[in-house]
Amino acid sequence: MIRFQLNGREAALDVDPDMPLLWALRDHAGLTGTKFGCGIAQCGACTVHLDGAPIRSCVTPLSAVDGASITTIEGVEGPVAEAVKAAWRDLDVVQCGYCQSGQIMSAIGLLTQTSAPTDADVVAAMDGNLCRCGTYQRIRAAIADASTRLG
Repeated sequence: MIRFQLNGREAALDVDPDMPLLWALRDHAGLTGTKFGCGIAQCGACTVHLDGAPIRSCVTPLSAVDGASITTIEGVEGPVAEAVKAAWRDLDVVQCGYCQSGQIMSAIGLLTQTSAPTDADVVAAMDGNLCRCGTYQRIRAAIADASTRLG
């Protein structure tokens, strides 16, 4: 039995501890906002927060989160999350939307650590978050907008 906090609530999953966190979240916790993209931590679609830091859930075994706190796109809240979500909406970032939960989770992680990131900070934090539709300029603009909102 793996026990952890999931979006602020106690969770316990009795599944193979080697199961990737992604599949535990989607198939056993019913949280499908976190997406499968590549399965090798290269695309960022599966990004969630482990104790507040962005990680790739497709390569993180469930055993690695025992006793930890996991936040998925369904559970993000607070001023940084609200600023990011508002910027994403206002700048119409989303095209197909498939990668966006991972993009948003990475952006929240960045702005939680650095409220006024430089362009280099944004590039480094978002590296490895792929967008099939190529909305990178809108993503960067939304991060800048969210940073301004956090003021």
